[in-house]
Amino acid sequence: MKIILTHEVSGLGTAGDVVDVKDGYARNYLVPRGFAIRWTKGGEQDVAQIRRARKIHEIATIEQANEVKAKLEAVKVRLAVRSGDAGRLFGSVTQADVASAIETAGGPKVDKRRVELGSPIKTLGAHEATVRLHPEVSVKVNVEVVSA
Repeated sequence: MKIILTHEVSGLGTAGDVVDVKDGYARNYLVPRGFAIRWTKGGEQDVAQIRRARKIHEIATIEQANEVKAKLEAVKVRLAVRSGDAGRLFGSVTQADVASAIETAGGPKVDKRRVELGSPIKTLGAHEATVRLHPEVSVKVNVEVVSA
């Protein structure tokens, strides 16, 4: 099935790409979650609009990505959340939480879709998140989760 990606999907492509995937993957995962729309002849106009929007928000060159990477490496991210006595969190820390914590710590604004967590953060302590700034540039950010 041919689809148009509306968001970046790891291992598949970026927003605006037209890709061919298995029918079940498109019907059961990509389309219901809003990561893709079905390809149609009129969809080519949508592709152009998605690509224009992506260029506005995208870090265009590797040099820009390296500048943002240097800023991110200098930032100490500390996130205060509610937790129980044993250090377990009420809920978990999401990509959006990490992105907003980076911004409040004085770092550059990062899109939550570019933040990757290896596993859900459900305990207090030091954790690591990866921020994909460019297809060739990513940075590891240390996130310290403390009790609120």
